[in-house]
Amino acid sequence: MDFSKSLNKLSADSRSDMDQALLPLDQERFEYPGAGYPPSGIYPSPPVYLDQQYGAPAGPCLNGPYPGFQVVTVQPAIVTSTPALLNPLPDYMCYSVFTMLCCCLPLGVAALVYSITTRDANAFGHRPIAEKNSRMARTLNHVNLCIGVSFILLIIISCVVMAILATS
Repeated sequence: MDFSKSLNKLSADSRSDMDQALLPLDQERFEYPGAGYPPSGIYPSPPVYLDQQYGAPAGPCLNGPYPGFQVVTVQPAIVTSTPALLNPLPDYMCYSVFTMLCCCLPLGVAALVYSITTRDANAFGHRPIAEKNSRMARTLNHVNLCIGVSFILLIIISCVVMAILATS
């Protein structure tokens, strides 16, 4: 549909009516009579009692804020540490970072993730989850260390064999 063709079909007087409807700035603004704040002195101020403070109820209530209700004071609870917080399980974080950097990177990353989840479980007091994650982090770190040491020994043995072959 072509917009310019549809505009040509409109008559000149209908277009001028449409322009006037779209531009309300030419119209006079309607203002409410007496808009604004009421003059002071119209409304009487409430009576002020000598024993009344801001927000305090005024009147014959002497027992407290609400008649017929007793005030109960609640002491804050004393938070005692759970055994998981007193005796946290080892998270093997340093061991995980060492094996991640010096041995096999993928197993080191997995061990690091289990170390972090062990630390979080210790912080929240979830002992069974902390035990499982701690055991898994330790196992992954041991396997990672064995792979790293065996790889280093393989490199040393191959260098010695190549040196012996080169001299003979």
